[in-house]
Amino acid sequence: MAGGADAATHRHPVKARHASHANTMLAQSASPAPAASVASSAQTQAPTQTQPALPAPQSETIDVIGITPLVGARISRDKIPSSVQVLTDKDLLRYGHPDLLQAMNGQLAGVNMDSAAGNPYQPTVIMNGFEASPLQGTPQGIAVYMNGVRFNQAFGDTVNWDMIPTIAIKRMEVQTANPVYGLNALGGSLNMRMKDGFNTGNLVEADLSGGQFGQIQANGQFSRKWHDWSVYVAAREEHQGGWRDLQSTDIQNLYSDLGYKHGNKEFHANLVMANSTLNGPGTSPIQLLQVDPAAQFTAPNAIANKYLMFDLKQGIDVTPTLHFQALEYYSYFQQLVTNGNAPNDYPCDDGSGLLCQSEGVYSTSRNGATIPAFLGSNPYAYNELDNQTTNTNAYGVTFQEISTHKLFGLKNNQVAGFSYNGAQTMFSATSYIGGVTPVTRSFIGPGVVIDEPGNNIPVRVGIQNNYYGIYGSDTLSLTDRLSLTVAGRINIADINLSDKTGGDLTGNHHYTHFNPSAGLTYRFTNWLSGFASFAENNRAPTPAELSCAGPQDSCSLANFFVGDPDLRQVITHTYEIGLRGHVNIGRGALVYEGSIYRTNAQDDIAFINSVTLNRAFFQNVGDTRRQGAKLHLAYNTDWWTVYLNYTFNDATYRTTYVESGGSNPQADDNGNLTIRPGDRLAGIPKDKLTGGADFRLTPKLTFGANFVLQSGQYLYGDEANLTPELPGFFTVNLHGTYQITKNLQFFAQVSNIGNRRYYTYGTFSPANSVYLWQVPNATNPRAYSPAMPISGYGGLRLTF
Repeated sequence: MAGGADAATHRHPVKARHASHANTMLAQSASPAPAASVASSAQTQAPTQTQPALPAPQSETIDVIGITPLVGARISRDKIPSSVQVLTDKDLLRYGHPDLLQAMNGQLAGVNMDSAAGNPYQPTVIMNGFEASPLQGTPQGIAVYMNGVRFNQAFGDTVNWDMIPTIAIKRMEVQTANPVYGLNALGGSLNMRMKDGFNTGNLVEADLSGGQFGQIQANGQFSRKWHDWSVYVAAREEHQGGWRDLQSTDIQNLYSDLGYKHGNKEFHANLVMANSTLNGPGTSPIQLLQVDPAAQFTAPNAIANKYLMFDLKQGIDVTPTLHFQALEYYSYFQQLVTNGNAPNDYPCDDGSGLLCQSEGVYSTSRNGATIPAFLGSNPYAYNELDNQTTNTNAYGVTFQEISTHKLFGLKNNQVAGFSYNGAQTMFSATSYIGGVTPVTRSFIGPGVVIDEPGNNIPVRVGIQNNYYGIYGSDTLSLTDRLSLTVAGRINIADINLSDKTGGDLTGNHHYTHFNPSAGLTYRFTNWLSGFASFAENNRAPTPAELSCAGPQDSCSLANFFVGDPDLRQVITHTYEIGLRGHVNIGRGALVYEGSIYRTNAQDDIAFINSVTLNRAFFQNVGDTRRQGAKLHLAYNTDWWTVYLNYTFNDATYRTTYVESGGSNPQADDNGNLTIRPGDRLAGIPKDKLTGGADFRLTPKLTFGANFVLQSGQYLYGDEANLTPELPGFFTVNLHGTYQITKNLQFFAQVSNIGNRRYYTYGTFSPANSVYLWQVPNATNPRAYSPAMPISGYGGLRLTF
């Protein structure tokens, strides 16, 4: 998050077995063949053991897909009545070392990313027009799971990508809105199935890579299976110095799985640990970036995360057609945020020698004490530091039964379950007024605590979340070609807040909603199927949103709590129709999927500007609509692969509302913006095209390239669409491998080979509120987050 930007424009930081055992709770242990195996049926030459494997594009011929967050419930892909995409562990390795975020951005249709924080591991992922972000202040509209455990954090439903052990991902399934996945599945769900000793086999592997901007990364994994037991352990260490001022990344991940499988029973115990420190310079005024593309606006901007999760999973086949599963978990999450901002408090002009928070209103500290202008009368001598701490203990259980017993003599796949996710969070936030360094514009402390009721106060609040879900899904094969799926889920959310400072934050909030869905699939031929579906989903307001929900209760991105009014829950209705299939052509396999969709959101929540600088509040803004199309094409042989993804997303407001214009220069005479039906949602490009190709040039050498072409988008803070769009961009990356020996591989990647200067996120910042020595007369409030310039890395992978 960039210091000093308008608060509302930042977001802080095997075949399916219908009548046989489910047998393993982790069904991916019998993974279906990738597209390469389809191609091999066309009599292609198989690579030798020393030949590097080419990943099948998106592994589109995977033919069984999960239908609930727990791993065991899976049906044929052709019976899923909505769009489905899959990334496997091979897809994540396409560019060298395992990279989930790059694979999502480059290999999935319907997905794009921005970088408000300016750190490559803190992107906001936008899927079908809804967001999953690590940054508070982002309305979260995607449900994310890791091995059946909800990964959206309890406090703000945020998703911390840096805490995901990418090397341990076996596959990630991406589905359009399915209510079975619970709260936040407005735009869909991301469900990560992790590796274990059964689905990985005996393996010892390690890689070490390094490159530009101080990048060093090491990954290792060990897998062993003996008799009924298995063990899997993976670890990752990464450091990156960054390409901008005060930008850096340090990440450590550990994942382990202990498994037992005997007869009709299976058990797994998982441990996830993560530690990271992410410095992201965020956005900078465009005039500053024109002079110095590496410059940051205000500092520091750092997030430190610690995460621990332990879970147990059990599965048992009661009969050949009845299977039970259970999951229990505990997690601990700690986040420390330090954010430098342009100050709201300036020297008074009345000769008092004090600081003022507004004209004629003195700045105050604890117990109402006024704050002297301790650095003199120069307003550029001051800076603000917003600190916050979040500590969350989360826990939960899920129970699920799966039946493949015939219904009316027809093949039937039925699942029903119950989930509970609870959490206890202690949140604290404090702001300080202090000095600023003239060159880097970094906060100089220790500073004076700001305590200004109605504007900015120290906070300490306890939060109790209790989320309950009762769900079911049934897929009935009406004929050999036609299948009907009906599903539904009751979501119950209880959120209780307790103000530990005696303030007015204490409040209780209760939300209940039933979400139904229905869909049909029809197999026209062996190479073409169609689907159509309707789904309803909801999300409850988060504790952060509930405590910052009115103009008089505005807050910064690092200090959410000032009051506690209610917000209404968001309810969406999604309609989708599409085609999918795969066919052998020549020496390879062509796979394809395309769909069109419309999602209407009722009582959507937005983080909109307050009249107070750097402050905003959450508000229901009426109806919004996301509609568009997605297309994926891929052709794969043993010697070359090519793929293409196109996304069209028309995301618009459907209700009129008014908000403060913040630093938007097109605000009206009252400083407001009027958003009208048809205005496009900020930050969502209409068009995106990605593609790539990989070639096996020799039995040992592979070479590939991929590109991203993306259209422009309106800046955050310009919901009325009054200023020019953030420019679109086109960028190309290269990658390759060389198999030195049977066990040793060299890999390398060059990103942005044209060294194009482009931006993925834009907003408005009060450029004249901070002295910029590089451009002392800067007045343009447009502020961008620059993408990485040309860069490269190389490494070695050792496998046994």
